[in-house]
Amino acid sequence: MSENDRKNNSKSNLRIIAICGIFAALVFIGTELKIPTAIGYMNLGDGVILVASYFIGPAAFFPAAIGSALGDLIAGYPVYIAPTFVIKGLMGLVAALIMSQSHGKKAIGFLLRLFAGIVAELIMVGGYFAFETFMYGREAALGSVAFNFIQAGAAIVIAIPLTYAIKIKKHK
Repeated sequence: MSENDRKNNSKSNLRIIAICGIFAALVFIGTELKIPTAIGYMNLGDGVILVASYFIGPAAFFPAAIGSALGDLIAGYPVYIAPTFVIKGLMGLVAALIMSQSHGKKAIGFLLRLFAGIVAELIMVGGYFAFETFMYGREAALGSVAFNFIQAGAAIVIAIPLTYAIKIKKHK
């Protein structure tokens, strides 16, 4: 690898780190826009996670995990920090991996974006259901499933149009 290639690679890596930091802050802000529920709250952070997955690829794991976990910390739900880190990080990673299946096409199609969002949100609903079943019992966990599906649907409805509206130069 030449010196010029190393410099370009280093700049690219720094750019990805900076964009991850920005998206982590945006995920946190989206998580702070919340609607209280019986066990916790619904928020808009998932929509930002899906947008991050589209624009930064698998690196979206980090802003999704960090921004969401910080949201739980600040909101006073410390028991959720670790599960949220894993669940939301996996959402970002899996959505990005699915969208990377556009087979080199310049644009990612609507159906692929929709499929990525649905799979990512099923990870969220299933992940929290499993965690809450373990912590609080099946009945309590079932109480949050409907709210999680509402949050999931809102995230997809918000994220897909944003991925079309926002113009960010994508780098690989």
